[in-house]
Amino acid sequence: MSISYKDAGVSKEEGYKTVEKIKDKVRSTYNSNVMNELGSFGALYKLGEYKKPVLVSGTDGVGTKLKVAFEMGKYDTVGIDCVAMCVNDILCHGAKPLFFLDYLACGKLDSDISSEIIKGVVDGCLQAGAALIGGETAEMPGFYSDGEYDIAGFSVGVVEEERIVNSSDVKDGDIIIALSSNGAHSNGFSLLRKLFTDFNAEYEGKSIGEWLLAPTRIYVKSVQKVMKKVKIKGMAHITGGGIIENIPRTIPDGLCANIEKKKINIHKLFRHEIFKKIVEDEMWGTFNMGVGFIVIVDRNDVGTVINILSDSGENAYEVGYISKGEQKLCLK
Repeated sequence: MSISYKDAGVSKEEGYKTVEKIKDKVRSTYNSNVMNELGSFGALYKLGEYKKPVLVSGTDGVGTKLKVAFEMGKYDTVGIDCVAMCVNDILCHGAKPLFFLDYLACGKLDSDISSEIIKGVVDGCLQAGAALIGGETAEMPGFYSDGEYDIAGFSVGVVEEERIVNSSDVKDGDIIIALSSNGAHSNGFSLLRKLFTDFNAEYEGKSIGEWLLAPTRIYVKSVQKVMKKVKIKGMAHITGGGIIENIPRTIPDGLCANIEKKKINIHKLFRHEIFKKIVEDEMWGTFNMGVGFIVIVDRNDVGTVINILSDSGENAYEVGYISKGEQKLCLK
């Protein structure tokens, strides 16, 4: 008796269907620097004209936010999260994202679900101005349960060596500007899933699931507009560990970021009464609390920066300042 790959739980046909459903969307992210078509063994990308280019790369996944997507049956936004977690990170060094590659794994491939996930990746790439030049879909029966998916990816960007943002220019008196988040973004979901056990429960006009699945904001184009006009001295993507862990990563030794909690526009999600179960320090050290990204600029540039960001659709506002000090963060 013969046995086939399909008998082992892998459907090549479903994989072909996925490619057919996503190929036009993927091509919509291409630019003149992409040198290959979908399906090549490797992805080819021309770097373009730079004097001293430095490549900046970042990789990440979506984490257990995927569990919420599975339960809600909504798959078209988690791909945005995957892109955002990577491109926002490399943006912190002043890099412009060039391209993105994704890795999608599952127990049993459903081309409708997988194409919805990739649609989100495409949307994220378009928001970031990055080309989706490759990826991998792995069907792994016996490793993942049927209906389970995991997604990760990585992005490569470029910055001129002389324009790298490494916080070396941050000084006493500089101002910290916050860019609002969309909610929880993609961090703290293991705790969020312990707190919220009914994703269909209503809160402020939407289901909890809808609040939790709001995709991570991609700050690339807004911040790049600022960089064309103003010198940004430091940047931080507020991800796992919240403000407490991420802002110190962009503060040089001997300086302190002073931030007052009352200045922060706490996102409505984190005002839900269920968070009374969490001690305050745990909240600020786990969630972004409404701040998705921060930039540090000279005091004289604050008005210009906030105007550019506001015109780009960001809710940007001053939350603190830099002073001399041994602690890198004073959150009070």
